[in-house]
Amino acid sequence: MKAINPATELVTGDYPQHDPAAVERALATASAAFAPWRGRSVAQRAALMKSVAAVLRRQINDLARLITTEMGKPITAAAAEVEKCAVACDYYAEQAGRFLSPRTVPSDATISYVRYDPLGCVLAIMPWNFPFWQVFRFAAPALTAGNVAILKHASNVPGCALAIEKVFADAGLPPGVFTSLLIDGAQAQALIGHRHIAAVTLTGSESAGMAVAAAAGKALKKSVLELGGSDPFMVLADVDVDSVAKAAAAARCINSGQSCIAAKRFVVDYRIVEHFTQALAEQMRHLKVGDPLDRTTYIGPLARQDLLSDLHQQVQRSCAAGARLICGGQRLQRPGYYYAPTVLGDVRPGMAAFDEETFGPVAAVISAGDLPEMIALANASGFGLGASIWSRDIDRAQRMAEQLECGCVFINGGVKSDPRLPFGGVKRSGYGRELSDVGMHEFVNIKTVWVKDLQQPPSPNRSE
Repeated sequence: MKAINPATELVTGDYPQHDPAAVERALATASAAFAPWRGRSVAQRAALMKSVAAVLRRQINDLARLITTEMGKPITAAAAEVEKCAVACDYYAEQAGRFLSPRTVPSDATISYVRYDPLGCVLAIMPWNFPFWQVFRFAAPALTAGNVAILKHASNVPGCALAIEKVFADAGLPPGVFTSLLIDGAQAQALIGHRHIAAVTLTGSESAGMAVAAAAGKALKKSVLELGGSDPFMVLADVDVDSVAKAAAAARCINSGQSCIAAKRFVVDYRIVEHFTQALAEQMRHLKVGDPLDRTTYIGPLARQDLLSDLHQQVQRSCAAGARLICGGQRLQRPGYYYAPTVLGDVRPGMAAFDEETFGPVAAVISAGDLPEMIALANASGFGLGASIWSRDIDRAQRMAEQLECGCVFINGGVKSDPRLPFGGVKRSGYGRELSDVGMHEFVNIKTVWVKDLQQPPSPNRSE
């Protein structure tokens, strides 16, 4: 596996893949590590997760630079990503005791309760766009709950995959509790049915999600899928247009636009749509594009050449179908996979910028005649990850939120993942949830225990 710096197009590392024998040894080690790891108390596992957070903070500069050189994230955002991973580790270390405590449920038994037991070895198939955060938002709750993990990371961030494994080792987690395997997608899919794998989680494309879901279904194993998104950013007529346009540019260009939860379709009241379109274009033009190692850079390169080509084709197809190019619309003439921040106006359903997920700094503006049409346009997508609503009328915005077909709605704020709140989507954006207590409970056996004390008389309220 080769790591290519997307800012320079130069190879920065060459990593040998694990052969089948090495994969089998890693799985056997993980399987053997499970029993002693689950046998530790929640407090002991939580203490080690605190140590992981400390290692992340101690190594933050080196880890951020690795992220930047492998996938092009601006260095300040890369450092913030590492810190967010540390925050998640702290959160689960502090909350695991509460989330995993048995829950008493009154019934006809002398005592009945629900307990949360780990499943075993969970296979995590993770993407390149947040190469640390996507891993840790799964790993922090899953490992603290007593599971062990095998990571199959994206092939363009092999250095990050190995660095994450080392972070857990440096923090004192036993061998086999967290293992990175450098294998391709087909090999990872084949592992789902392996006797040592208990469950699988994927963050990735729709096609990858279908393949993983099919393999997990065939093997009757638990799966969680976090797939793509085409999040609507809904702007009502009562807002301050210029300030919302500034927030819109930031929401579109998270991670240089390469985020499932970045705002992509801007559904705007027709009375302010032209003002908003021009204000958004002005904001996009002023975002600094450049060397991701420069701390003043806001937008770095796209992660790979094929992603750059795909994005440009989506823009061209949209314009050919009638979209209006307001700004951008071309690759920047410099080394690296850079694309100019782009705004498309007059976008409609049936255009690539509306129907498909655009993974880069391209904003599609759609005019809506009234509130029902705005909601219909927001929902007129196969995706259902997140949405944001911008309005001074909070009550109205909350009523709108009820009607949106997505996993999370943010009112007067950009969509983000937060360890305290469940995260995930519906429709083609996948199923299951990450983060919060809900995410921790995705990879545990939610077990009912019913106890009758034979020294007590039978209950008159007996039921079956």
